[in-house]
Amino acid sequence: MPSLAGLFFYMNYKTENIKQLIVTKPLKLECGKIINNFPLAYETYGELNKNKDNAILVFHALTGDQFASGINPITKREGWWDAAVGPKKSIDTNKYFVICANVLGGCMGSFGPKEINKEVNEPFGLNFPVITIKDMVNAQEALLDFFKIEKLLCALGGSMGGMQLLQFCATFPDRTFSAIPIACSSSHSAQNIALNELARQAIMADPEWNNGNYIKTKNSPKSGLAVARMAGHISYLSESGLQEKFGRKLQEKADYEFSFDADFQVESYLRHQGYSFVDRFDANSYLYITRAMDYFDLSKQYENGLTEAFKDQKTKFLVVSFSSDWLYPTKHSKDIVIALNATGANVAFSEIKTDKGHDSFLVNESKFLTTIKGFVDSSYEDFKNEKRI
Repeated sequence: MPSLAGLFFYMNYKTENIKQLIVTKPLKLECGKIINNFPLAYETYGELNKNKDNAILVFHALTGDQFASGINPITKREGWWDAAVGPKKSIDTNKYFVICANVLGGCMGSFGPKEINKEVNEPFGLNFPVITIKDMVNAQEALLDFFKIEKLLCALGGSMGGMQLLQFCATFPDRTFSAIPIACSSSHSAQNIALNELARQAIMADPEWNNGNYIKTKNSPKSGLAVARMAGHISYLSESGLQEKFGRKLQEKADYEFSFDADFQVESYLRHQGYSFVDRFDANSYLYITRAMDYFDLSKQYENGLTEAFKDQKTKFLVVSFSSDWLYPTKHSKDIVIALNATGANVAFSEIKTDKGHDSFLVNESKFLTTIKGFVDSSYEDFKNEKRI
């Protein structure tokens, strides 16, 4: 593999910090192409008990990775779900064995567009096959086989992680006892497709993107990716939350400078979010993963829609939404609940009142964390009782 060190921070990771499962079984992608012997990066927290009844699978969102808890050994930043996963937290790793994988198409060690195409000895770039949420889920099932886990205690995820979870429950209905889809939808709305297209166009309009071949030219579409991240980040927040945090406060100045520098605090905040993001994420991965989200439509996979997708579902569900989430509003979650109810599934629903927007599941939102802890802990007792019968 040619040395690409120094091009991007995230490409400088040491392989000893990345756990990889080489998936040898051929995987036919929805686009028709077949891949095999591909790496799937993952991380685990806690210990799998003797009965293998304490395993929890976490699906990450668009810009997440396998490092959900603790300190990410690559970025040296806090894990993306450290608020929820860890010792004595809602998903208590003193009690549960937690698995989280970097999705297919990702950029933290799993098979993705920055990986080397061995046929031509250069990064795939846009020659990487277009992948879907279903492809991601099919790849991650290999981890359960690797750990010899017949049935999970729980699977959960927010945003794109929730999409993966819904797909997982529909495709593998017998592989998890309980499930928590959080702030997600069974299909991407026109608004969300439009927002993703805005982000993709920002990346592709950057001259450094070079039709996806920026790694070969030792450049990076940092400006385009930063703008894409800024646009996305706005959608993760709420108007009331932004107003309360920033309002019209100026950034370390007494008055306007009558320039296009960051006069307002909210401008400075967005720029920081955008340009700190480019050090840890691959632009082409952003294109591929957002496209997978746009293609997701669980009802389209079944002749009779969502009702058929969840037919004969024995999994115990807790569907969670947030009152200020305008990206995946509560209606989307209620549609999932209605479909599950129509099949007679065991489903509970909780809308958390908060002004933190879509990102509420990632921050220290106490009511949400208490809710999922109660559900996981009670599910564990039910699961153990079921296995005794």
